[in-house]
Order: sequence, then structure tokens, then C-alpha cells
Amino acid sequence: MSANKRKYAEALDTIQDHDSWNYRLPKLARMSQVKLEDIDGVIQFDGQRNPSSRSATSNKIFFTYKTAANEWLPKVGIAESAAEAAVGLQLVMSKNVFDVEFQPLTIKYNNHHGHPKLHTFDLRVTFNNGYRRLLFVRYRQSLERPSTIRQIQQIIDATSGQEADDIMIVNADQYSRQRRDNIFRMHHFVFHPDAEADEELMSAGRRLTSLYFMKDLFPHVSVSAPRAFAACNRLVAKKFFRANLDNVLWENSHLELVE
Repeated sequence: MSANKRKYAEALDTIQDHDSWNYRLPKLARMSQVKLEDIDGVIQFDGQRNPSSRSATSNKIFFTYKTAANEWLPKVGIAESAAEAAVGLQLVMSKNVFDVEFQPLTIKYNNHHGHPKLHTFDLRVTFNNGYRRLLFVRYRQSLERPSTIRQIQQIIDATSGQEADDIMIVNADQYSRQRRDNIFRMHHFVFHPDAEADEELMSAGRRLTSLYFMKDLFPHVSVSAPRAFAACNRLVAKKFFRANLDNVLWENSHLELVE
């Protein structure tokens, strides 16, 4: 057998799995967007762009949320990443926010080559005083690229002041996986209220001089531990208690009274 044929045969005898030579996720073919049918009692997604097509690099998040603008009726939201969803749901929980819109506005701008492009903002928040803010959510690695810096400035220059009062750039790296999970859990508990449990936990938090862990509150309230845990999550969301959200928010979490 010639040398070339022998090397070829040896290569065939050694089978290497995909992960040993290509560490990236396999690139998937693009699929069409997911279009939800009407849901009884739920306001449909009304963003300018449906970001739900399949991606190998980002997680598409579907959820429902409630705001005063929608008379507290559930509305479908779609986010292009878990960080984007966490930013939006954190705003939804704020007592100062009137409305949050996902994929709210598409604008036309010219890139540095002069070519026309489209950009859809990730979020628009309307505060109770009527002030409106557009949000641009990206990870730090992307934000530090010169091309992204130029793109952001071009987008800002092309955005009409009638659409919002200002534009904020959000570093998605500040929303770690654990922080995102905590926000999603707090959002669930905030919209499943329990006024009795909240009042008992607030009262116990004001009384105790030795408060350190969340579980220190549980013996001082009459509600069950699951209700107390849910109340603690709501009170962290409402900024009555302070906790490190980059760690798991659970009974052994360190809580501080904000008041």
C-alpha cells in the first residue's frame, strides 16, 4: 500500500466526534418565526418585529406580563435573549413604571458605508410621569467593538425625539444567569400577591435586631415557610429588603432592611 493510501486508511480507522474538533455549537438552519394563536384573556404580542426565529447563539423567551397601561391584563412579551427579558421584567416590577414594550420601534439609519439599515429597539419603558426611554441591550464584548459604538451613535442620530425622551445602553453582562433566574422568580411571586404574608414579613423585618439570613424571619411569622419565602422574594423586588441577586435567592440568603 502506498504511503498516501496508508495515511488515508489510518484516518478512516480513527473516528472523532464533533466536539473534539469543533467546540462551537452546530449552526442550525434558520426556521420561520413562531406565531402564537389568540389566547383567551391575554393581549397578543404587538411588537414591531417578532424575534422568535431559531438561533444557535441566543435564547428566545416567551412570557406574559402585566402593566398599568394594559389595565393589568396579561400581555405576551417576546425577548431575543434572557438578559433582555430580565431587564424588561425588572422594570415591570417597579412601582414607578406605567408600561413596558418589547420590540417597540423600528427605525431606518445609514451605516458608516452610507447603506440603509433597519434597527428595532429591544425595549421602551414609560414611567408614571410620562417620561419614555428606549433601551438597547447588548453584552459588553459587543459594546466594546468600534463597529458597535459607531452603530449605536448612528441609531441615536436617526431616532426621533417624538419616539422617546432618551436612549439607554444596557450592558447585559450585568445580568448574570443567577440574577436573571432570581428576577424571573420574583416576577412570578410579585404577580401572585399575598398581602397578609407581605405585611407579616415587613413587620418582622422591622422588629428583628439580629436579622441576617432569610430563614431568621420564618420563626417570627405565623404564615407557612413557602408563603414567607414568596413574600421575601416580593419584598426584595419592591426594595424593602436588599439581597445579592448574583447568588441564589433562598432561605440562606443574607437579607438587609433597606428602610
